[in-house]
Amino acid sequence: MVERLTRQQIAEQAIVHEAPAMRPPHMVDRTFELPTGLYVAMAGLFFAATMTMAIGFAAPMLVVPTAIFAVFIGMFFAVPAMWVRMKPDAPQRATSWDRFRRHGIMTHYGHSTAGAATIQLLILPALILLWAVAVVTIAAFAR
Repeated sequence: MVERLTRQQIAEQAIVHEAPAMRPPHMVDRTFELPTGLYVAMAGLFFAATMTMAIGFAAPMLVVPTAIFAVFIGMFFAVPAMWVRMKPDAPQRATSWDRFRRHGIMTHYGHSTAGAATIQLLILPALILLWAVAVVTIAAFAR
């Protein structure tokens, strides 16, 4: 059960430090263990889907929404790129293609090969691009 302690009892048994011990900064891996080329491919697929819709439904009133989409997609990839470079400096750099192909990547669900990880990473942007092409094609035939 719980025992009630007075301040006097706590002070007798407590270890009091005058100054807190400074811990050394720990190293943080902020690279996501993926090569930069995968991020470039993913960004390219998202931009391609946005541009497909913008060109397919070209209208003056869609300039602002398209620009907003482009800015959001750009920031979606720019913020993590800045996050990798922020202080404290970490010795980790983006994984090279060779290392990625040899070792793959460890996820919460287990080890993934480079091919499986690439497919998992690029499948959604590719499907979004295909959806954009399908929508523009249907709209073109409906005219």
